[in-house]
Amino acid sequence: MRGVKILERLLYTIPIMFGVAVLVFLFMRMTPGDPVDIMMGEAGTVAPGEMEQLRKEFHLDEPLHVQLYLFLADAVRGDLGYSYAYKKPVTELIAEQLPATIELALGALLFGLIVAVPIGIWSAVKQYSVVDRLSMAGAFLGVSMPAFWLGILLILIFSVKLRWLPVTGRIDYTAGLQVVTGFYVLDSILTGNTTALVSSLKHLVLPSVALGAGTAAMVARVLRSSMVESLRQDYVILARAKGVRETWVVLKHALRNALIPTVTVVGIQVGVLLGGNMIVEQVFSWPGLGRLAVRAIFSRDFPLVQGVVMVYALTFVLANLLVDILYTYINPKITL
Repeated sequence: MRGVKILERLLYTIPIMFGVAVLVFLFMRMTPGDPVDIMMGEAGTVAPGEMEQLRKEFHLDEPLHVQLYLFLADAVRGDLGYSYAYKKPVTELIAEQLPATIELALGALLFGLIVAVPIGIWSAVKQYSVVDRLSMAGAFLGVSMPAFWLGILLILIFSVKLRWLPVTGRIDYTAGLQVVTGFYVLDSILTGNTTALVSSLKHLVLPSVALGAGTAAMVARVLRSSMVESLRQDYVILARAKGVRETWVVLKHALRNALIPTVTVVGIQVGVLLGGNMIVEQVFSWPGLGRLAVRAIFSRDFPLVQGVVMVYALTFVLANLLVDILYTYINPKITL
């Protein structure tokens, strides 16, 4: 039964993705600037008729509804078009950059959870204490700080001043990593390359902290509020009256029931981390989808922008579906 419900939810993504595809197509055509003019400007010299030939090659001379039909027909077959700027298929470009974005998002999420969960639990248990007030003030600061500003601050402190960590990129060129999956940390482990592992982790630290600070602050605040409410419930009072150890009362009884709103926030943040990392990737020159999308926007590379946005939209949809599935395991009373 659960499998059928999951399949139904997956089918719901079809009209959502269709709507996203149409909207991004129309908005990109509304943006000022002609991609052919930009390409010809970069080339320097233009031969007579060359611009018209390029427009015909990319179907930019067709009416808007014909261009939309061609884009959707190709997208259904898994073909997202051909990049104007990179002269490569969009699916190939996305496949090359996606592992870097996922690796950064996982690093940021791991940092956020490691920081947020202990702080949220401890603040709820020690409500209104000095620790609680300081941690919530820190969480408020984390929510307020823009990720790009924090990234620049981290670079100035840990890279420029202390010289502990690298500024840009994913790995040192001298590490000699043999790429297997595209995830450098995983590839370093699979190939037994200790030098590459250390280098990739060092490069991952600063962008993960910059991107994950907001997630840590958000999750900590939500978890604390949920834990405070759970600790006041009758089942917690009953467990304490039975003489259950306080650690088990907090972790087994209160925490499990406080996880539902927390999982919701984490699921949303997964989508944010994967789709909202453009500025952070730019600051750290991280070769991921966000940096690729920024370059595509400036060059008016319509197919590439459309492909990246559709990947981001699909990420949000699947993250929400995963959250709904986790609900049914945390609380069996909830159904899809």
